[in-house]
Amino acid sequence: MPKPKSEDLPTGPTTLRVIIGSNLRRLREAADISREDAGEEIRGSASKISRVELGRVSFRLRDVRDLMIMYGVKDEAEIERFVDMAREANQPSKWHRYSDYLPDWFGNYLDMEGAASRIRTYEVQIIPGLLQHEGYARAVMMLGYGHTPLQEIDKRIDVRLKRQEILDRDERRPELWAVIDEAALHRPFGGAAVMRRQIQSLIESCDRPNVRVQIVPFTSGAHSGAGAPFTWLRFAYEELNDVIYMEHLTGGQYLERDNEIDAYQAAMEHLCVQATQPNKTQEFLHRILRERYS
Repeated sequence: MPKPKSEDLPTGPTTLRVIIGSNLRRLREAADISREDAGEEIRGSASKISRVELGRVSFRLRDVRDLMIMYGVKDEAEIERFVDMAREANQPSKWHRYSDYLPDWFGNYLDMEGAASRIRTYEVQIIPGLLQHEGYARAVMMLGYGHTPLQEIDKRIDVRLKRQEILDRDERRPELWAVIDEAALHRPFGGAAVMRRQIQSLIESCDRPNVRVQIVPFTSGAHSGAGAPFTWLRFAYEELNDVIYMEHLTGGQYLERDNEIDAYQAAMEHLCVQATQPNKTQEFLHRILRERYS
């Protein structure tokens, strides 16, 4: 099993749990031990081992140690390294202070987004959160949470803006590739002045070396992503497989099977062909500004 170096690990308990679980699964399979037998070793069940290996639950440090010994790991330093990782994975996320304002499923997504090396996203009705200007974000929040106290709205906006900091990190800065349906540019959240500033912000984003923006114009007609926004996360860690994330009114859905990833990858590639080429996006956005928000 490869020995992870602390400087190579992602931040965020969600991704750490997945990495630890993946490595425990590899060790178990290499030792030819069933989930049932492993579960008995830690006074649990096969389903508990499955949840541990998928990174769906926090870890008992004693369980991590007992499983590694059962799987034949004799290097005490290696065992302690993974126990330390499990201890770190059990710590609250950096988003924990916003837990009163964020659902648990979205906090998990933020951890994964922060660990991604490439983020490809398709949006139909709104500008992607990582590219939203503050005034636009507020207008979107006020529409979706109209009866929510203003303090909570402020906290949600704070989260949205802090998410964007990953695009300016000194290290492990992700590549963002956003495909936006033209309809999002014609929905005047917050009025003309707010939309004008948002589109200007998009134009500025196109100059960033790690950001690529494409617009799917109305003239493209029906297209492969019609009506279904999604985000495709790719990671620089072999233990973390690609994830497709789809959000709905009351939750988020994660797709991880190979056939699901392949289907959305094909849809994204088709969208990129139908959309403006990245070097033409600023020209397209300037035209929208002149025609609708001047």
